[in-house]
Amino acid sequence: MTKSQLPSLTPEITEAFAPAVIEVMRNSVAPTANDQEFLLFAHKAASYGLDPFKNEIFFIKYGSTARIQFAAEAYLSKAREQEGFQAPDTQMVHENDEFKIAMNKETGTMEVTLHEIGFPRGRIIGAYSIARREGYPPVTVIADIDEVAHMFTGQNKDNWNKWTSDMFGKHVQQRALKKQYGLSFDDETISHNEDPKIPEYRERKDITPKQEVIEEPKQEEKSQADLLRDEINTKFKQLGIKSNKDASEWLLVNAPDVNPKTATEAEMVGLIELLDMNIEMLQIHQEQTNDDSLD
Repeated sequence: MTKSQLPSLTPEITEAFAPAVIEVMRNSVAPTANDQEFLLFAHKAASYGLDPFKNEIFFIKYGSTARIQFAAEAYLSKAREQEGFQAPDTQMVHENDEFKIAMNKETGTMEVTLHEIGFPRGRIIGAYSIARREGYPPVTVIADIDEVAHMFTGQNKDNWNKWTSDMFGKHVQQRALKKQYGLSFDDETISHNEDPKIPEYRERKDITPKQEVIEEPKQEEKSQADLLRDEINTKFKQLGIKSNKDASEWLLVNAPDVNPKTATEAEMVGLIELLDMNIEMLQIHQEQTNDDSLD
């Protein structure tokens, strides 16, 4: 989409992003957004001074609902801009570490008083982040591994199990930065029945537009197309779409030209990529929601 196709671009958007950047943003960062959704997304990114290409703000679309989500990186980015910023100190606590916390009587907050490590360190049992700022008392957020146990079995479990230190670190760091710098971003949820446009992942051919139930492949030797349909069904379940009716409705809104029953393999691969993108954004939204609920 070019700038000429968006006549109502706000001054904030045109000041923050060049026309070519807006087009790339529309096609790669928010490809499932309709015009109004994209305008709101781009306006929020511009207003807050966030970079969608650095994963500071996300657009997620599931069904007829769209969500503009602020990521953990947004808090660090905006904290850096504030006077007195100091880099946060974020650490994992392992079972063989020497670790103690105590109440600071002056500030009335818990603080880390001892953290010494040796090897082998053992498994991760906790994490903490200290957000310091010149002229302000430090803010320390400490979390036991049990507080995030649900993350290791949730939809983003692969990343939490494989990159525990990074994921857990971002979790506590974001909470510390929010408290130290008074940061607060307003997520936006939009529900309506407008038909958004989707990206062209693969060259398409004319297929039956009517959305039909996704046909389960036979249990015999499966073709590549059958395996792709299996994967599509799995992706739908990851999005929380478990019935054929809901799957058909999602397709009508997000991929009206794709019928998994008759689609080519290339078209199904494109649909899987679209589903993966929505799953990733949904996971980010869920992690953000979980972080906020712990504050």
